[in-house]
Amino acid sequence: MLIDKAHQPTAAFEQATGWAIKPEGACKGSVCIPLKDAERLTAAAEIDVLGVAEVIGLPVVKADGHELWAIGPEAIGHRTLVSAEAADFTLPDLDGNTISLSSQRGKKIVVYAWAPY
Repeated sequence: MLIDKAHQPTAAFEQATGWAIKPEGACKGSVCIPLKDAERLTAAAEIDVLGVAEVIGLPVVKADGHELWAIGPEAIGHRTLVSAEAADFTLPDLDGNTISLSSQRGKKIVVYAWAPY
């Protein structure tokens, strides 16, 4: 989510992040993180996105010299990945044999990707 003001419409925050602001706090799936004045926030047209992001654990980066912030995905427990499971794909190996990522489960592998653009 990119913002140029700390206060944003609650609906925009919810749509961009997937976190719903409810009376019990900020909720996503079965996880709810208590927020100070959560009941007031649910009725508010706008919320302090930077304050809520800090409580939830969303990483925030500010562009130096600009009033512009990037808010990343949740980092609950200081982990940035929600899951460490990669999508399965199939590619040829160096000998031309077809190999899928899922067939390597339990092994250490290196995936090297390159694009000419």
